[in-house]
Amino acid sequence: MKYFLASILFVVISGCTTLVRIDPEFQRIDQTKLPAPDLNLTISGLGPCTENQNRSFQLNSQAPVVVMVHGCLGSAGRFRALAEVFAFSGQQAVCFSYNDRDSLLVSSGQLSASLEQLAARIESKEITVIGHSQGGLIARKALVANHADSQQQINTELKLITVSAPFSGIKAAGHCSSTLGRILSLGLTVPICMIASGDKWYEITGASEFINQPGELIQQVEAHLKINTDETGSCRRADVDNNCAEDDFVFSLGEQRNKAVDEGEKVINLDARAGHVEIVGDQRVAPVKLIAILQQQGVLKDPEPEQLAAFNELLTRLYW
Repeated sequence: MKYFLASILFVVISGCTTLVRIDPEFQRIDQTKLPAPDLNLTISGLGPCTENQNRSFQLNSQAPVVVMVHGCLGSAGRFRALAEVFAFSGQQAVCFSYNDRDSLLVSSGQLSASLEQLAARIESKEITVIGHSQGGLIARKALVANHADSQQQINTELKLITVSAPFSGIKAAGHCSSTLGRILSLGLTVPICMIASGDKWYEITGASEFINQPGELIQQVEAHLKINTDETGSCRRADVDNNCAEDDFVFSLGEQRNKAVDEGEKVINLDARAGHVEIVGDQRVAPVKLIAILQQQGVLKDPEPEQLAAFNELLTRLYW
């Protein structure tokens, strides 16, 4: 019985582990290539893509904005380097932060409200939302018509990009919705799952309404680029002998696919062979595959030929 309960706790926690080290020295983004800001903003949930406690930020009201949403166990600083990649191309980016233990419906409602406030302040009205892993679930739910907090009147041109998001639910959390598991654990499955995952414990399972009724995107969303990662055989960290010491497999392609989501008229499905952390990068590996996809799809501007060397140097500096 102890082993059974411990296994539930382990698989639920490990099913969304994307935590990486954040260097506290990196508290700013190089803005020299960005358009001059004319707005000073304080919007709940939004802020710079750093660990800086000051969550106010500056934007140019005439330029498009990228909003990035981190995954489970992540933070705004998770995307600091990627925000700097956008900044190198003259594209401004901010990050959305949320309580990882809240209900996904609560978090997505907060994101929806943040996007509405942002749209009200910028003149360009062009917002691209990028969500990784659990952040992809939150990002999409924030933009569906049947969400209680959905801002369907928002005057914005929206693009949605989800990366490695488990739209069919997290297989490792299946114990949490299992009737047999509840019986075998003498009813302790629910409190154990709540301890492990918080209020979202049932929403992340394949049996939840959140997963099985994903809803239709609001009309303001022009396109949903859905990047699925084939994480089979991936490696997050090698040992001194170059053997894999920690794999980078978190979600299978099956967990990332959901017919109701994939067959939406605005959806572009792309598969990339990459690890769960590799695709968005960490301090050791640059997200070259994601960058290439974003460039191909016109989301991230290609560097000019004379800037290519500087761009590659930036990647080397950011992802050492």
